[in-house]
Amino acid sequence: MAMLLKIDSSPMGERSVSRKLTAEFAKTWTKAHPGGTVISRDLTTLDIPVVNGAWVAAAYMPEGARTAEQKDALAVSELLIAELQKADEYVVGVPMHNFGVPSTLKLWIDQVVRAGKTFAYSAAGRNGLLTGKKATLLIASGGVYEEGSAMEALNFVTPYLRTVFGFMGITHRLWIHGHYGRKHHCCRRDPEIDDRRS
Repeated sequence: MAMLLKIDSSPMGERSVSRKLTAEFAKTWTKAHPGGTVISRDLTTLDIPVVNGAWVAAAYMPEGARTAEQKDALAVSELLIAELQKADEYVVGVPMHNFGVPSTLKLWIDQVVRAGKTFAYSAAGRNGLLTGKKATLLIASGGVYEEGSAMEALNFVTPYLRTVFGFMGITHRLWIHGHYGRKHHCCRRDPEIDDRRS
C-alpha cells in the first residue's frame, strides 16, 4: 500500500502558502492512490531537540550498548527516521526564511541525517540509504528566487535541500517554487531525477 509523508514547516498556520500547497498535493495524491496512507508531520508542533554532545554520543554508540538515557536522547530521531523509511513518497512544504530553510526544518534535518540510518560509509565511499523514494519540495517565497531569476544567488533553500536529500539517497525530486505578491501567488515546476550517487 502506497504511503505519503507530508511535512509542514511553516509557522503561519492557515495563512501559510506552503501549507496550502502541501494540502492540495496530498489531496491529489490520495485520489491517485486509492487505499494509500498519508502521514502528516507538522514540525511546528513537535518539540524537536537541538543536537548536542549527548545526542552525538548516543548516535555513535552501538545500538545494543546504549543506556536508557541515550535511547531517550534519540527517541525523536528514531521516530522521524522511521517515518522516512516507511513512506514511499514525501512532500515537504518549505517557506523561505531569510534566504534559507525555517529553523524547524533545520532541526528535523539534524535529527534524520544519521550515519547507519539514512546514510552509510563503506570502502566504496558514502551511500544514501533512502533509495527508491520520491520527494516533492514545495518552496514558497515572497519573491522569485529560482534558477535563472535575478535573485537566484540569494536562494540557499534549493541547493541545500538538494544536497541533504541527495545525501540520504533521495535522488528523484520535483521542485515546485511558489512565489506570492500582494494579490496572488504562482508556481513553477522543476522536475529533477539525479541518477548519480549523491
